[in-house]
Amino acid sequence: MRDGPRPTSFYALAAVFGLFVAFLYGPLLAIVLLSFQGPDGGLTFPMVGWSTHWFAALFEQQRVGDFKGSFLRSLGLGLTVMTLTVTISLAAGLAFRKRFVGSAIVFYLAVASLIVPSILVSLGVGLLFRVLDWETAWWTSGVGAHLTWTLPFGLLIMFAVFNRFSKSYEEAAHDMGANSWQTLRHVVVPIIAPSLVGVALFGFTLSYDEFARSLLTVGTHNTLPLEIYGMTTNITSPALYALGTVTTVFSFLVILGALAAVTIVQRRRERRAPAPAGQRG
Repeated sequence: MRDGPRPTSFYALAAVFGLFVAFLYGPLLAIVLLSFQGPDGGLTFPMVGWSTHWFAALFEQQRVGDFKGSFLRSLGLGLTVMTLTVTISLAAGLAFRKRFVGSAIVFYLAVASLIVPSILVSLGVGLLFRVLDWETAWWTSGVGAHLTWTLPFGLLIMFAVFNRFSKSYEEAAHDMGANSWQTLRHVVVPIIAPSLVGVALFGFTLSYDEFARSLLTVGTHNTLPLEIYGMTTNITSPALYALGTVTTVFSFLVILGALAAVTIVQRRRERRAPAPAGQRG
């Protein structure tokens, strides 16, 4: 049976979606193309030859800035924040399964930073470290400032997960002799593993791309977003486009890695799941 003609609204929505995709990825495609300009190429079309000259220029610190150092700092900061976000969010999700005195206040304080302008958080953390005469660096004040951004998202995800989590799994594990740690490690964590991967992805990407909360908290050595901003004021070559291409590819690889991790976890869960009663030998 063939479907009837599609309504006009379908084509209108398809056109709007197509325009959105073009608006979103069109400039990105232009940046990728211009990053392959020849050595004599400029910042605009038409292109003057094709080469990878500007990608090699990224690693010449005296020309385009400290790309390698800023990338490693952002990577280290992102991984640190990701680890802390997953650990604290999981612990908080487990703790909030049982109501305690002041739990509502703690929850609202935890998510309040989402409505505070990021630049004010950066200013406050930076001033606090200066008043206490502590060193501002990415591994100290930078981590703290970024956690005010990533933790609320991790908490909200974990709260939603545990609100739907059946305690019968844990009760069955206890009936079989497992202690609390064994139940957490072998029962709870494998079941919520895809959600933990999602929290990890949130934690890393939000930290890796954060600009405002890094501005006054990472000290004298820039993270990658700050380095890119500084490069826009003194770089007038396609090296800036090459940097955009490299960072975009890296971001897509992180997302693909997270999707691959979720797929692996789900397949392992399917292999470990017991067969239906009718299929057992």
